[in-house]
Amino acid sequence: MSNKIRVDAPLVILHGDEMAQVAFEKILDTFVTSRLEIPLVEIDLSAENRLVTNGQVIVDAVEALREHGVGIKNAGMTVNRTQLGELLAKHPEIDGTRLHPLATRSPNGAIRKGIGGNITREDIEFRNLKVSRPEWIGRDIEVDTMETGGIKDSFNELSRATGVVKLMFVGASGDPVELHRREVNKGDPWLLATNDVEDVKAWAHRFFQRAIGEKRDIYLGLKDTVIAGYDGVMRAAIEEIFDRDYREQVEALGLSYHYELIDAQAARLVANPPERALWGVPDNTTGRKLYKLVEELKRYGIPDRKAQVSISRMSAGGGDQYGSFNAPASEDGILKVIVDGEEKHARRVRKGDAILLMSNDQAAIKDWVLQVFRDASRKGKEVYFGLKREYMEYDEVFSTAITDVRRELAETGTPPPSFMIMRPSSQLIKMITDPPRNALYPAQNLDGDIFSDISAALGGSLATASSIIESKDGTMLFEAPHGTAHDLYLKYLETDGQEAHFNSSALLFAVANALETLGERDENDALIDYAHALKAALIDTVDAGIITGDLKGKTRDPASETLVDMHGFLDAVASRLTA
Repeated sequence: MSNKIRVDAPLVILHGDEMAQVAFEKILDTFVTSRLEIPLVEIDLSAENRLVTNGQVIVDAVEALREHGVGIKNAGMTVNRTQLGELLAKHPEIDGTRLHPLATRSPNGAIRKGIGGNITREDIEFRNLKVSRPEWIGRDIEVDTMETGGIKDSFNELSRATGVVKLMFVGASGDPVELHRREVNKGDPWLLATNDVEDVKAWAHRFFQRAIGEKRDIYLGLKDTVIAGYDGVMRAAIEEIFDRDYREQVEALGLSYHYELIDAQAARLVANPPERALWGVPDNTTGRKLYKLVEELKRYGIPDRKAQVSISRMSAGGGDQYGSFNAPASEDGILKVIVDGEEKHARRVRKGDAILLMSNDQAAIKDWVLQVFRDASRKGKEVYFGLKREYMEYDEVFSTAITDVRRELAETGTPPPSFMIMRPSSQLIKMITDPPRNALYPAQNLDGDIFSDISAALGGSLATASSIIESKDGTMLFEAPHGTAHDLYLKYLETDGQEAHFNSSALLFAVANALETLGERDENDALIDYAHALKAALIDTVDAGIITGDLKGKTRDPASETLVDMHGFLDAVASRLTA
């Protein structure tokens, strides 16, 4: 007779890429299939399979999650141009000009929108981590951002009718061409932003000349993988100028140049600031937040963070930049936004200018706010919203939703939690420099990514946090907030698997969360107990000083640390389960 715990409900398993996938497979073997008699619905969401299936596998993943209700998602690659070319070369039968967007873009947004899920990210409550705060006071780091263009100079409003938003373009032919359309309901926010590519190029020259003149290392951050037709356009223009006009000068001076996705880069620079740097963040809404944060850090530094940080990301509506239409202008012309047949806005663009049209769903916003307040009330948290209401009608709808939800909760006898509304820059500064004891920070997609990565990095590692995606109908998807660890995977391949350096804590915690949820829904006490034991074994392992290299020197007693690789860490956790 098998001594495995019997689980009747299926668990959806979404596989990913690179080092995260190596870890995921060992976790499933060690802690799931060897200990549980459980039906698994496994779907390959690797970058290659998304390409081969022309994105259909993402649709399959959404359907599986909606059908079965509980799943675990591993980190997956979002391919850049070089990686896409390599995959297409590997599969010559695929016509790269006829690919569905789901085949090459990040699957995360499509899955979250497909299940109608919002994200809560929380620190795992490790007891033995004491992270040394970076020395920020007086640090010589400057943030440089564009003053004009972008969302700062967007046209945005709340839709006055239920109908269709059309983005039209009139070029040299004089004939209007429809670039994009989407449905909106009365009261939904929408926004049109553009960036003049010549302004971007002029900023790039000033930026690189300043770095050279002041002899600063150079950092550039955008979100070009998710917003390829907007941030990607800016990155291409900036890096073309760098390679052509400045790379030789920079290298001759012994300076370094670093490009990274803005969320990962923000985490790296805040948690491990360089001595002297110029940080370029062309997107001015993000750039101004990070400018204000850096100025605050240089003045006051980062305090010890004794409280756990929770961040809720609004993604179910597919709003902000992540759910946008974004593309460069094909020629000089005029953009027009038509809402329910009425022209609302027009502006001139030039060939190559970055265009972004985004909207959100007020019903989804209200559902998110309701989820935020319920979670905060259940866990005794204070809520700190970041909204730009003074000149962003787009953000005003969030304020209305907050008022409506608080009233509805009060009427049903649920005490609404205390909350504050502040500017997004103040929200970020409070989270980092003045964190209250038990707070929840709601943010939209791009801000949420940046806030989450910074907070996780200050907590010790991107692998020391959990991520939960919850939909209105109860669908739950658990994941680790980190990526695929590309550099570690290259080392793993180079050494034929001998060097497996990866912190699998967040991925293991996600598995435990999913199993706990299955147990609660099926009233399976044995499974609930096992999930609790798995979490305890993970935390106890770190308590014993057994850690992976990313946590070296970050425990309360660094002298007693035992450094292990990924396999050694998971084996140590497993030994505590059987002890």
